[in-house]
Amino acid sequence: MSGHSKWASIKHKKGALDAKRGKIFTKYIREIAVAARFGGGDPATNARLRKAISDAKAQNMPNETIQRAIDRGTGKLEGAQYEEVTYEGYGPAGVAIMIEAMTDSRNRTVSELRHLLAKHQGNLGESGSVAWMFHKKGSITLDQGAFTEDEIIGLAIEAGAEDVQHQGESFEIITAPVDFDAVLEAVKSKSLEPTSASVTMVPQNYVKVTGKDAQSLLKLMEALDDHDDVQRVSANFDIPAEEMEQAASS
Repeated sequence: MSGHSKWASIKHKKGALDAKRGKIFTKYIREIAVAARFGGGDPATNARLRKAISDAKAQNMPNETIQRAIDRGTGKLEGAQYEEVTYEGYGPAGVAIMIEAMTDSRNRTVSELRHLLAKHQGNLGESGSVAWMFHKKGSITLDQGAFTEDEIIGLAIEAGAEDVQHQGESFEIITAPVDFDAVLEAVKSKSLEPTSASVTMVPQNYVKVTGKDAQSLLKLMEALDDHDDVQRVSANFDIPAEEMEQAASS
Protein backbone atom coordinates (compact mmCIF):
# COMPACT_ATOMS: atom_id res chain seq x y z
CA MET A 1 0.00 0.00 0.00
CA SER A 2 1.29 3.45 -0.85
CA GLY A 3 2.66 5.77 1.79
CA HIS A 4 -0.17 8.27 2.20
CA SER A 5 -2.91 5.65 2.48
CA LYS A 6 -0.86 3.36 4.70
CA TRP A 7 -0.09 6.21 7.05
CA ALA A 8 -3.78 7.14 7.16
CA SER A 9 -4.57 3.59 8.31
CA ILE A 10 -1.92 3.70 11.04
CA LYS A 11 -3.20 7.05 12.31
CA HIS A 12 -6.73 5.65 12.40
CA LYS A 13 -5.59 2.71 14.54
CA LYS A 14 -3.72 5.10 16.83
CA GLY A 15 -6.63 7.51 17.04
CA ALA A 16 -7.24 7.03 20.75
CA LEU A 17 -3.64 7.99 21.51
CA ASP A 18 -3.83 11.09 19.33
CA ALA A 19 -7.02 12.18 21.08
CA LYS A 20 -5.37 11.85 24.51
CA ARG A 21 -2.55 14.10 23.35
CA GLY A 22 -5.10 16.77 22.57
CA LYS A 23 -3.52 17.42 19.18
CA ILE A 24 -6.50 16.60 17.00
CA PHE A 25 -8.73 19.40 18.36
CA THR A 26 -6.00 21.95 17.71
CA LYS A 27 -5.75 20.90 14.07
CA TYR A 28 -9.50 21.03 13.49
CA ILE A 29 -9.88 24.39 15.24
CA ARG A 30 -7.27 25.87 12.90
CA GLU A 31 -8.84 24.27 9.82
CA ILE A 32 -12.28 25.62 10.76
CA ALA A 33 -10.91 29.11 11.45
CA VAL A 34 -8.99 29.29 8.17
CA ALA A 35 -11.92 27.86 6.19
CA ALA A 36 -14.21 30.49 7.71
CA ARG A 37 -11.68 33.26 7.10
CA PHE A 38 -11.41 32.60 3.38
CA GLY A 39 -14.87 31.22 2.57
CA GLY A 40 -17.19 32.82 5.12
CA GLY A 41 -18.79 31.46 8.27
CA ASP A 42 -21.82 29.78 6.70
CA PRO A 43 -21.19 26.05 6.13
CA ALA A 44 -24.13 25.91 3.71
CA THR A 45 -22.15 27.99 1.20
CA ASN A 46 -18.62 27.01 2.24
CA ALA A 47 -17.79 23.41 1.35
CA ARG A 48 -14.41 23.47 3.05
CA LEU A 49 -15.93 24.73 6.30
CA ARG A 50 -18.73 22.16 6.05
CA LYS A 51 -16.17 19.35 5.73
CA ALA A 52 -14.08 20.70 8.62
CA ILE A 53 -17.11 20.91 10.91
CA SER A 54 -18.18 17.38 9.97
CA ASP A 55 -14.69 16.04 10.75
CA ALA A 56 -14.58 17.91 14.05
CA LYS A 57 -17.97 16.61 15.14
CA ALA A 58 -16.85 13.06 14.29
CA GLN A 59 -14.16 13.57 16.94
CA ASN A 60 -16.80 14.81 19.43
CA MET A 61 -15.71 18.44 19.38
CA PRO A 62 -18.30 20.55 21.26
CA ASN A 63 -20.49 22.86 19.20
CA GLU A 64 -19.32 25.81 21.31
CA THR A 65 -15.70 25.15 20.37
CA ILE A 66 -16.63 24.88 16.70
CA GLN A 67 -18.54 28.17 16.80
CA ARG A 68 -15.66 29.97 18.54
CA ALA A 69 -13.31 28.77 15.81
CA ILE A 70 -15.71 30.08 13.14
CA ASP A 71 -16.05 33.42 14.93
CA ARG A 72 -12.27 33.72 15.24
CA GLY A 73 -11.89 33.03 11.54
CA THR A 74 -14.49 35.61 10.50
CA GLY A 75 -13.09 38.21 12.89
CA LYS A 76 -15.96 38.26 15.37
CA LEU A 77 -13.54 37.12 18.07
CA GLU A 78 -9.94 38.22 18.55
CA GLY A 79 -7.20 35.63 18.33
CA ALA A 80 -4.23 34.43 16.33
CA GLN A 81 -4.61 34.58 12.56
CA TYR A 82 -3.24 31.50 10.84
CA GLU A 83 -1.90 31.25 7.31
CA GLU A 84 -1.45 28.15 5.19
CA VAL A 85 2.12 27.20 4.30
CA THR A 86 3.50 24.16 2.47
CA TYR A 87 6.99 22.86 3.23
CA GLU A 88 8.96 20.35 1.19
CA GLY A 89 11.75 18.02 2.23
CA TYR A 90 13.27 14.57 2.34
CA GLY A 91 13.17 11.75 4.86
CA PRO A 92 15.32 8.62 5.30
CA ALA A 93 16.14 6.75 2.06
CA GLY A 94 15.42 9.89 0.04
CA VAL A 95 11.66 9.76 0.58
CA ALA A 96 9.95 12.94 -0.65
CA ILE A 97 7.75 14.69 1.94
CA MET A 98 5.12 17.42 1.58
CA ILE A 99 4.08 19.13 4.81
CA GLU A 100 0.90 21.26 4.84
CA ALA A 101 0.82 23.54 7.87
CA MET A 102 -1.14 26.39 9.43
CA THR A 103 0.89 28.84 11.47
CA ASP A 104 0.85 32.26 13.06
CA SER A 105 4.67 32.37 12.94
CA ARG A 106 6.48 31.18 9.82
CA ASN A 107 9.90 31.60 11.40
CA ARG A 108 9.02 29.43 14.40
CA THR A 109 7.38 26.72 12.30
CA VAL A 110 10.16 26.41 9.73
CA SER A 111 12.78 26.24 12.49
CA GLU A 112 10.92 23.51 14.36
CA LEU A 113 10.24 21.47 11.22
CA ARG A 114 13.87 21.72 10.12
CA HIS A 115 14.90 20.40 13.54
CA LEU A 116 12.40 17.50 13.38
CA LEU A 117 13.54 16.42 9.94
CA ALA A 118 17.22 16.57 10.85
CA LYS A 119 16.59 14.59 14.04
CA HIS A 120 15.09 11.74 11.96
CA GLN A 121 17.68 11.61 9.17
CA GLY A 122 15.86 14.02 6.89
CA ASN A 123 16.22 17.60 5.72
CA LEU A 124 14.05 20.53 4.69
CA GLY A 125 14.25 21.38 0.99
CA GLU A 126 13.68 24.47 -1.12
CA SER A 127 10.27 25.34 -2.54
CA GLY A 128 9.67 23.16 -5.58
CA SER A 129 12.24 20.53 -4.63
CA VAL A 130 9.69 17.70 -4.33
CA ALA A 131 6.33 19.23 -5.28
CA TRP A 132 6.73 18.05 -8.87
CA MET A 133 6.49 14.44 -7.60
CA PHE A 134 2.93 14.96 -6.31
CA HIS A 135 -0.54 15.71 -7.68
CA LYS A 136 -3.37 17.22 -5.63
CA LYS A 137 -6.10 14.59 -5.38
CA GLY A 138 -9.02 13.60 -3.22
CA SER A 139 -8.19 10.52 -1.14
CA ILE A 140 -10.85 8.47 0.68
CA THR A 141 -9.72 5.42 2.67
CA LEU A 142 -12.27 2.76 3.66
CA ASP A 143 -12.26 -0.48 5.58
CA GLN A 144 -13.82 -3.17 3.41
CA GLY A 145 -16.59 -4.10 5.83
CA ALA A 146 -19.52 -6.05 4.37
CA PHE A 147 -19.08 -4.71 0.84
CA THR A 148 -17.35 -6.61 -1.94
CA GLU A 149 -14.54 -5.13 -3.99
CA ASP A 150 -16.82 -4.91 -7.05
CA GLU A 151 -19.50 -3.06 -5.07
CA ILE A 152 -17.05 -0.46 -3.75
CA ILE A 153 -15.40 0.03 -7.13
CA GLY A 154 -18.79 0.35 -8.83
CA LEU A 155 -20.03 2.90 -6.28
CA ALA A 156 -16.85 4.97 -6.50
CA ILE A 157 -16.58 5.04 -10.28
CA GLU A 158 -20.28 5.83 -10.71
CA ALA A 159 -19.87 8.77 -8.33
CA GLY A 160 -16.97 10.13 -10.38
CA ALA A 161 -13.82 8.64 -8.82
CA GLU A 162 -10.68 8.30 -10.92
CA ASP A 163 -9.31 5.12 -9.36
CA VAL A 164 -9.83 2.59 -6.57
CA GLN A 165 -6.92 0.69 -5.03
CA HIS A 166 -7.56 -2.46 -2.99
CA GLN A 167 -4.95 -2.76 -0.27
CA GLY A 168 -5.46 -5.79 1.97
CA GLU A 169 -8.52 -5.10 4.12
CA SER A 170 -8.97 -1.51 2.95
CA PHE A 171 -9.59 0.54 -0.17
CA GLU A 172 -8.32 3.91 -1.26
CA ILE A 173 -10.57 5.90 -3.59
CA ILE A 174 -8.78 8.58 -5.64
CA THR A 175 -10.71 11.53 -7.08
CA ALA A 176 -10.05 14.81 -8.83
CA PRO A 177 -10.27 17.62 -6.21
CA VAL A 178 -13.44 18.98 -7.84
CA ASP A 179 -15.18 15.58 -7.52
CA PHE A 180 -14.11 14.86 -3.92
CA ASP A 181 -17.27 16.09 -2.18
CA ALA A 182 -19.61 14.21 -4.52
CA VAL A 183 -17.72 10.93 -4.16
CA LEU A 184 -17.50 11.31 -0.38
CA GLU A 185 -21.26 11.91 -0.16
CA ALA A 186 -21.91 8.85 -2.32
CA VAL A 187 -19.73 6.74 -0.05
CA LYS A 188 -21.45 7.98 3.10
CA SER A 189 -24.90 7.45 1.56
CA LYS A 190 -24.15 3.71 1.69
CA SER A 191 -23.36 3.94 5.42
CA LEU A 192 -19.63 3.59 4.71
CA GLU A 193 -17.60 5.71 7.13
CA PRO A 194 -14.10 6.54 5.82
CA THR A 195 -11.09 6.06 8.07
CA SER A 196 -9.69 9.17 6.39
CA ALA A 197 -10.91 11.58 3.71
CA SER A 198 -9.19 14.70 2.45
CA VAL A 199 -7.88 16.54 -0.56
CA THR A 200 -4.16 15.93 -0.29
CA MET A 201 -0.94 15.58 -2.23
CA VAL A 202 -0.73 12.10 -3.79
CA PRO A 203 2.71 10.94 -5.05
CA GLN A 204 3.23 9.90 -8.66
CA ASN A 205 5.85 7.29 -7.77
CA TYR A 206 7.12 5.51 -4.66
CA VAL A 207 10.37 4.68 -2.90
CA LYS A 208 10.59 1.25 -1.23
CA VAL A 209 11.85 1.58 2.34
CA THR A 210 12.75 -1.25 4.74
CA GLY A 211 14.62 -1.98 7.97
CA LYS A 212 16.08 0.84 10.02
CA ASP A 213 15.22 3.42 7.37
CA ALA A 214 11.57 2.38 7.61
CA GLN A 215 11.60 2.66 11.40
CA SER A 216 13.20 6.12 11.26
CA LEU A 217 10.76 7.25 8.58
CA LEU A 218 7.69 6.18 10.56
CA LYS A 219 9.03 7.95 13.66
CA LEU A 220 9.47 11.07 11.54
CA MET A 221 5.94 10.82 10.16
CA GLU A 222 4.53 10.50 13.67
CA ALA A 223 6.63 13.42 14.94
CA LEU A 224 5.41 15.62 12.09
CA ASP A 225 1.79 14.62 12.69
CA ASP A 226 2.20 15.46 16.38
CA HIS A 227 3.37 19.01 15.62
CA ASP A 228 0.62 21.53 16.37
CA ASP A 229 1.16 23.51 13.17
CA VAL A 230 1.09 20.49 10.82
CA GLN A 231 -2.27 19.68 9.24
CA ARG A 232 -1.33 16.99 6.70
CA VAL A 233 1.80 15.09 5.67
CA SER A 234 2.19 13.31 2.34
CA ALA A 235 5.16 11.13 1.41
CA ASN A 236 6.09 8.76 -1.40
CA PHE A 237 7.22 5.78 0.66
CA ASP A 238 6.27 2.14 0.20
CA ILE A 239 6.95 -0.02 3.27
CA PRO A 240 6.27 -3.79 3.46
CA ALA A 241 2.92 -4.62 5.07
CA GLU A 242 4.45 -6.56 7.98
CA GLU A 243 6.59 -3.58 9.02
CA MET A 244 3.61 -1.26 8.82
CA GLU A 245 1.54 -3.61 10.98
CA GLN A 246 4.28 -3.64 13.61
CA ALA A 247 4.27 0.16 13.56
CA ALA A 248 0.48 0.29 13.95
CA SER A 249 0.56 -1.96 17.01
CA SER A 250 3.56 -0.31 18.70
